[in-house]
Amino acid sequence: MFKASKLAPMIGAALPILVLYAAPASAQATRTWVSGVGDDVNPCSRTAPCKTFAGAISKTAAGGEIDCLDPGGFGTLTITKSITVDCTGTFGSVLNSGGINGFVINDSATGTPNTIDVILRGLSIDGAGTTPGLNGIRFISGRSLFLQDVFIQNQNSGSGISFQPGGTAELHANNVSITDGNNGILIQPTGASGVAKVVLQNVRAENNAGMGISVNTTGNTAVGGVTVTVDGGSYSGNGTGISFVAPGGTTSAAMMLLNAAVSNNSVVGLTSSGPGASVRVGNTTVTGNTQGVSVLAGSTIASYGNNRNIGNPTVGAANNGAFSFTTPTQ
Repeated sequence: MFKASKLAPMIGAALPILVLYAAPASAQATRTWVSGVGDDVNPCSRTAPCKTFAGAISKTAAGGEIDCLDPGGFGTLTITKSITVDCTGTFGSVLNSGGINGFVINDSATGTPNTIDVILRGLSIDGAGTTPGLNGIRFISGRSLFLQDVFIQNQNSGSGISFQPGGTAELHANNVSITDGNNGILIQPTGASGVAKVVLQNVRAENNAGMGISVNTTGNTAVGGVTVTVDGGSYSGNGTGISFVAPGGTTSAAMMLLNAAVSNNSVVGLTSSGPGASVRVGNTTVTGNTQGVSVLAGSTIASYGNNRNIGNPTVGAANNGAFSFTTPTQ
């Protein structure tokens, strides 16, 4: 039998080991998992997944990734750090009815605002309900947002994507569909520092009551301006297909619109307004709209001469079916 005097040093020596062993339990993981049958009390590992994105993000390190283990509805999420949310290969859904947002990206209250990078991939965001969703995705503050294979619907109180940064930020969207809401995509940086750099590839904004794409610099005076590249996709069945507005006294805005279909919109297919608005268009079809093209208040639209503006009851600016605007100088 050990004597007490000999046992005490052994216990004392073991204590640091116990402390070191307990520490990793509180560490955040680089990769966490959610499951339709998970539980947020779990550590969000692959063998013990969480139930919701909100439950998983607190256990995920900055720059880490939340993955979907199997199909499920994983709840809305506010993001304040760099993160990837990826449900590729299964069905990951967010229901944001009740006048709320699906995803909010906002690092403005952190010690390093306008620095986080967020990736959302393989997701469905649905605002259906008695009180419809506000915005499927709302971007307020951060450095970049990348969207891939995302389906957004029923955002009848706001927009499918509301991109309104107060600093310099980028939006990249690839294979994104937005339907049956109020507006598809709103691009409107705010204040004296809001700068938006946007690339939309193979995006579909269809059957929205308002606008498929709305770019609006009202209230924005940042020197950096707004640049938007739209390559491919369909902006059809909305009120207005694409609206590009840059009033006098606000920041300038430029859009490159290529290889797109703008059709069957009940008001106008493509409209620009304001002296700061400049749109260049190539290989794009504008057809079946109540009015094809509208150029207002000193804005400019330049055509590469290979567009089709035809089959609209009111053609708008046209020349034998091709836009009759100046040819871009570069």
